[in-house]
Amino acid sequence: MNHPFEINKDGHLMVGGVDTTYLARKYGTPLFVYDVSLIRKNARAFVDTFRELGIKAQVAYASKAFSSIAMLQVAKQENLSLDVVSQGELYTALQADFPVERIHLHGNNKSYQELSMAVEHNIGCIVVDNFSEIDLLEEVLTEQNKTVNVLLRVTPGIEAHTHDYILTGNEDSKFGFDLLNGQAEQAFLKLQNMEAINVVGLHCHIGSQIFETDGFIMAVRKLFETLGAWKQKFSYMPKVLNLGGGFGIRYTAEDDPIPLGGYVDALVDEVAKQVDRHGLDFPEIWIEPGRAIVGNAAVTLYTTGAKKEIPGVRKYLSVDGGMTDNLRPALYQAKYDAVVANKANDPLTEMVSIAGKCCESGDMLIWDIEVPEVEYGDILAVFSTGAYGYSMSNHYNRFPKAAVVFAEQGEDQLVIQRESYQDLIKNDLPYEIKERV
Repeated sequence: MNHPFEINKDGHLMVGGVDTTYLARKYGTPLFVYDVSLIRKNARAFVDTFRELGIKAQVAYASKAFSSIAMLQVAKQENLSLDVVSQGELYTALQADFPVERIHLHGNNKSYQELSMAVEHNIGCIVVDNFSEIDLLEEVLTEQNKTVNVLLRVTPGIEAHTHDYILTGNEDSKFGFDLLNGQAEQAFLKLQNMEAINVVGLHCHIGSQIFETDGFIMAVRKLFETLGAWKQKFSYMPKVLNLGGGFGIRYTAEDDPIPLGGYVDALVDEVAKQVDRHGLDFPEIWIEPGRAIVGNAAVTLYTTGAKKEIPGVRKYLSVDGGMTDNLRPALYQAKYDAVVANKANDPLTEMVSIAGKCCESGDMLIWDIEVPEVEYGDILAVFSTGAYGYSMSNHYNRFPKAAVVFAEQGEDQLVIQRESYQDLIKNDLPYEIKERV
């Protein structure tokens, strides 16, 4: 399968040592199933590589990929830090009792309420994104009479080889201060003159789903050109260099990611070269993997339904989920692999396209995949749905959100309940219709 899961003697797909057909019967479908041991393995690939290299670092899980109390408990167990981008993600982290000193707040439009909550709870760092935010943060710090560590997010002008919609490190971006036009230095000087703010270093993020290290290496060089100049002009020595995330994973055979530790090796090697070149102290390195930690650790289980064949054109196979639990194919034209979970060893006999249940022609999960002969009620497992699946799920057509199960060492546990139809209308209020005059 070229995916990190096993097939049992009955020809059933196993995740976390649990039969997926059993999970589909027990919890219903659509269902996200995470192999927690694989989450831990992915996290440790980053953490252990830094430790083996003797580098002080923080591996901050980008919780936008998938945030829940259970997930953040696992991240805490694995000694990860945490990247949050909203008040809701920060609230979830606090409810999971995540160590506040290891929480970093991101966002290109942080509200007064988000900054106030972050400062009130003494989180470890705020990543400053624009001039408006600097003024707002100063107001919050004055009101609470507190200080805070910040990273200055900059755009180094590097274009990663990735989808344009998720490319963020280029010059024309809604994120961060541009290095090329002088805004980054202007923001740095403004922050340096504020007593309540400690500028611990720089942050950049050049994109997502990146399969090579060249872009990261170029970004490091750009950052150190700036840091070298700031050392000469302002005697500034950064304590932290946050190089973001975006490390690629395998979705289909078209993808060829490098081992996760390979990204760390390349980053550390280039930082060492640039430290020597510019005469700087070696900074603490932070990275922000999200997809790389949870992406390939989950499958989504669906029950197959209607089949439609257009002679000489296409065979459609419909499932009981779609763009409500996986928006990426419609949003990014993302591609996925799948297997019929209860017939994982059966010969592949036909080509079908997997259609979602939504009343939308664009609700297609997979175009053209080989499957065995599929019957009504079979279980389809779509691979690598651990990132940006549940977190981007929605209520289009008023479908309830799917459930999430964690499986580890042969045991399964429900960690997010399936929504009920009552949940769908719990915030609806009746309209008091008055008689027309």
